[in-house]
Amino acid sequence: MASGDGQATSVRALGDASKQEPQREYTLLDDVPLNGFHCKIAALTFGAHLTEGYALGTVGHALPSLSHQMELDAVWNGLIGSSALAGIFVGSLIFGWLSDRIGRQKIFLLSFLIITLAAFAQFYAASPLMLCALRLLLGIGMGGDFVVGHAILAEFSPRKHRGVLLGSFSVIWTIGYVAANVIGMHFADASPDAWRWLLASAGVPALIVLVLRMGTPESPRWLLGKGRRAEAQAIVRRFFGDNVKLDAGKMPEHSHGGGYGRLFQPDLIRRTLFNCIFFVCLVIPYFAIYTFLPGILKVLHLGESSADLLLNGLLVIGAIFGIWLTVVLPRRVFLIGSFFVACVTLAALSLLPESATMALIVVFAVFTLIMSAVSNLVGVFPPECFPTEVRASGVGLAIACSRLGSAVGTFLLPIGMAHVGLQPAMMMLAAILLIGMLVSMAWAPETRHLCLNEAAGS
Repeated sequence: MASGDGQATSVRALGDASKQEPQREYTLLDDVPLNGFHCKIAALTFGAHLTEGYALGTVGHALPSLSHQMELDAVWNGLIGSSALAGIFVGSLIFGWLSDRIGRQKIFLLSFLIITLAAFAQFYAASPLMLCALRLLLGIGMGGDFVVGHAILAEFSPRKHRGVLLGSFSVIWTIGYVAANVIGMHFADASPDAWRWLLASAGVPALIVLVLRMGTPESPRWLLGKGRRAEAQAIVRRFFGDNVKLDAGKMPEHSHGGGYGRLFQPDLIRRTLFNCIFFVCLVIPYFAIYTFLPGILKVLHLGESSADLLLNGLLVIGAIFGIWLTVVLPRRVFLIGSFFVACVTLAALSLLPESATMALIVVFAVFTLIMSAVSNLVGVFPPECFPTEVRASGVGLAIACSRLGSAVGTFLLPIGMAHVGLQPAMMMLAAILLIGMLVSMAWAPETRHLCLNEAAGS
């Protein structure tokens, strides 16, 4: 089994000793140099995350215009804002399970077919209920793509570059999210039906990604786990060369049964709980705050346009900064430290008086920078923590839990702000970050130099 910090590992293929054939040196898939095929798979998954960030980001700016046209109350605002997140919960569970059984490639295409159709259909939404249903369907497609995108990129990536590639999901997602905010700020009020164009515009990049994904090969690690070693090795040879092997020959071709029950067996249960809980504790504050960012800035009496631009810029900077931190820091240190800083800054935000404008901006800026940076780890930890036979199920369960939590948080925040005020609501979100820090301190594994075939156990 390959191990260590990403240096090339070779396996000797001994020929028939009686024929005295020359020894041949092989490189394991975990240790191949980054090549064009890696970049293509990364681009296809990055394009998906760009689309998904954009599709989720548009709703925050579409809601004010939509509210005036359809006379939405706080409950409908919460339902529409959270419906895609609820869909991601459903899609992650369904498609995570399916991906471990029928393969990554089929879900890789199906998920984006759903996203494309649902995104364009939003233009024709005639009622809040219809829009909720379409955004729920949109989220189901996103849930499938989140699951299979993380799994397929992890299973093709060399471990030396895996952290950067998986962590980059957050950067690309953030760029899409910020692009939606910038476009929304300028065009959401352009006409009474501007919200229709804003929401449906997510269908354009979705269609492009769908077309480009056609012809993507199946994951060789998934094929190997199903006992289809010849097919798996053929894909490895085709895209990485004849001198590359999928494994060192020590991994059993038929792994024990998958499914969600496998995730709660003794060797995986701690990792399963950790990934679900830390993910939930990160995304609840993130989505709750940034879905309703314009309204929060208004309550804090900050210059809405300038502060919004500053914070969106920091989301991108933080995501890029997070890639560097993923490379230079152990995963545990990065995660625990980020939870601590985010918790302190959000608590400070809830305690500062509204008159302390500059302090509020600085604290909000630090919170934004850290939350964006640590979000890189939600694409890194889950696929690195689970073995191949349940990797998609493990990632899917973590994503499902996180989106259920974020949907509930996004639904409750506008209601909470209306009843108890912004500051108490922010303090509750800070408490959620504190829980995430304590769970990470207790259960977070260190996966920085892990070979994917070793991704099991506590």
